[in-house]
Amino acid sequence: MPPKFNRSRAIFVLNKIDEILAWEQRKEMERDTKFVELGRYLCEVRAGQYWRVENLKSFDDFLERRFPGSRRKAYYLMSIHENLPPQARKELKKVGWAKGLELAKLARRDRQNFDCATWLHKARDLSKEDFQQAVERELTGKITEPWEIVYFKLYKSQIPVIDRALETAALMLGSDRSRGYCLEMICADFLAGANLDNGDPETLLFSMTRFFKFLPGAQREAFLEGLNEKAS
Repeated sequence: MPPKFNRSRAIFVLNKIDEILAWEQRKEMERDTKFVELGRYLCEVRAGQYWRVENLKSFDDFLERRFPGSRRKAYYLMSIHENLPPQARKELKKVGWAKGLELAKLARRDRQNFDCATWLHKARDLSKEDFQQAVERELTGKITEPWEIVYFKLYKSQIPVIDRALETAALMLGSDRSRGYCLEMICADFLAGANLDNGDPETLLFSMTRFFKFLPGAQREAFLEGLNEKAS
């Protein structure tokens, strides 16, 4: 039996959900605005060497203290301030700092020829993932699949082993491959090995398919020819 419908309670709860979502959106916009402001201040700290007030030796030491998890984000925010024209920086509160970083890539390339109005319009209309793809297409001429940055914690004792594995994978795949591709190959190799004997054939097929994608054109043809010979 369906529950007894309480219309007044339903309206109250739905309004509360809308209020919370609206509050979350406002907080997100406020955070993006503060991040843009933060980038401006960081550039000023570097230019004026304000880090000397804290008896630090360099700007990198200052960032290490303020951004112990990752200094990369600080440099991202500074790049937005340094490369985007003022009219674009004013609009970042509407599009967010992540899209601002993509805009900064275009502005850095195009300099005075940067089509600010057109790209700001795209930034407002497109989702973050779609906008990243549009910028990637513009910069490289290639259509890329959606991507995201994944963070996870590593102990310092684990890093040498992981770096060695990624370097070995890079030697096998080619130095032009990203660390993400290298990590995927390592994981695919693990899955294939784990499912060779009495394992999941679907997982094995999935892993072998990913391996095949990494092969250069000539090796792909040789692999397919070998399969055809065995089939016949």
